[in-house]
Amino acid sequence: MKAPVTVLLMCLSVQLIAQPRDMAPLDVGKPASQDLIHRWNTAIQPDGRGLPPGQGCVSEGKRLYAKQCAACHGEEGKGGVYDVLVGRLPEGSFPFATEAGHKKTIGNYWPWPTTLFDYIRRAMPFLTPGTLSDAQTYSLCAYLLHLNDLLPENACLDADKLPKIVMPAQHRFVPDNRLQTSSVR
Repeated sequence: MKAPVTVLLMCLSVQLIAQPRDMAPLDVGKPASQDLIHRWNTAIQPDGRGLPPGQGCVSEGKRLYAKQCAACHGEEGKGGVYDVLVGRLPEGSFPFATEAGHKKTIGNYWPWPTTLFDYIRRAMPFLTPGTLSDAQTYSLCAYLLHLNDLLPENACLDADKLPKIVMPAQHRFVPDNRLQTSSVR
């Protein structure tokens, strides 16, 4: 499968290079408006900077998950056709670089809970990304963190509480500091 894709890309590259420079633009797309740029320019930091107002609870997240997520990720985050979302490894275990076969889940690999919020808000549900409200996103985060034994069943999350959750693998990662400085660690 890899060879045909490579051949196709090579053909497209040659075709693009061979086109005369005086050709008219393809007239595809449109310039991004300031509103569109603002809506996509949302960087949520590990410390919570960039999180929107709102609140969501485990109970609402459970209902929303059954409706929006279970078809792809399985009941309670396991057994679906796409990524497993729930699972923990024994305390201190982090075998991902040395042993094959371990599934990276929210509960054993993700470094910050704010990353979960950002990912759900930008990329989920798969067929309609970006359609969940901030409250729905907080609710799904609360439910998924609960399933990973990181929140109690009666918990609610907001922009203040979410970044205070310490993820099991957090100490194994370094925050991306490119928004604060020109040097990268």
